[in-house]
Amino acid sequence: MKAFQFNTTPGIRFGSDYSVGTAEEVSKKLGNKILFVTDPGLVKIGLHEKTITELQKYSEILIFDNVEADPSIKTLMSCVQQGRDFDATGVIGFGGGSSMDVSKLTALLIGSNENIHEAWGVANAKGPRLPLALYPTTSGTGSEVTPISIITQEDLEKKGVSSPIILPDLAILDPSLTLGLPPHITAATGIDAMVHAIESYASKSVNNNLISQTLAKEALKLLGSSIRQAVINGKDIEARSNMLVGSMLAGVSFGNSPVAGVHALAYPIGGTYHVPHGLSNALVLPYVLRFNISDQNASKLYSEIAPIVFPDIDTSTSTQDISSKFIEKLSDLSSELGLEQRLRDLEIPETACETMARDAMKQTRLLINNPREISEKDAFDIYRSAW
Repeated sequence: MKAFQFNTTPGIRFGSDYSVGTAEEVSKKLGNKILFVTDPGLVKIGLHEKTITELQKYSEILIFDNVEADPSIKTLMSCVQQGRDFDATGVIGFGGGSSMDVSKLTALLIGSNENIHEAWGVANAKGPRLPLALYPTTSGTGSEVTPISIITQEDLEKKGVSSPIILPDLAILDPSLTLGLPPHITAATGIDAMVHAIESYASKSVNNNLISQTLAKEALKLLGSSIRQAVINGKDIEARSNMLVGSMLAGVSFGNSPVAGVHALAYPIGGTYHVPHGLSNALVLPYVLRFNISDQNASKLYSEIAPIVFPDIDTSTSTQDISSKFIEKLSDLSSELGLEQRLRDLEIPETACETMARDAMKQTRLLINNPREISEKDAFDIYRSAW
């Protein structure tokens, strides 16, 4: 067994209504002045109110609720400034991946005063950061247990900070926070979590490891068995719980064995056309996997996880046949859950394929992990197939 490194969030708390029940513990960890980072949609429906009310018994709270999908560098720096003006002692991220991404880097920049432009990339953040707790309200990104934050630049390129320093102190997994998710968002974020597990399991990263692969398989077992029910009946607490824990396990997995080509090609779709990240991943997933299965090892790895997600797959055939059937069933699942199947369904013009292919090549930290090398021409062909 080759050497590897493994890091994740040190404190994980799971339970219905734990967003309220852990308030005292969170306040003790984060201090008496907490910056609460969320988005306007969650504030509008009041999903944060019970959590805020309980936290205010122990700490003063300042709410920053301007986080948008694919958060911009401008939003990040605005959040940092408000946190500094407030003299925040800790940061909470409450919401989907966007709020958690902004929270991670806000905690880093307030805590360390370092220049964000020197922190981009892998292991460049110096720290320290402020104490940090994350509350996911979707079951998709796994950001509450990953050392990664993605921010959209002024030129629409997505840049990331990847460092164990930005792993939070606490991840609060409360399935009751996800009960109100609409079916389309449930489906897109659920497929996103599955992509994390699939790409992590087959990652060409030198740090791909037994722990990540084991967690990826457990994640796929929970996600694959529950995603349909979570979409059909969003009030099913067992299905919601399985999705939330499955998403977390996938997050721990890819936080150590990084994702690859699907994410690299999804980022230009989200950054340029503001397509939600989970849907962007779902759109290109089958096309990238079909490209990858000409690699013998990738085909073998996909065939190993195929029956975990789809127990009815015939495993008596060749690895190539099994992996091909796996990809076909993933595509069928996406369609069954009501997700758009083609780039043109989202009014992305065919002429965009060339620009997106060029932009995807900037995602070198992801492309290096893909089982098969992707050239700019390959990326163009994949986009054209998905169009």
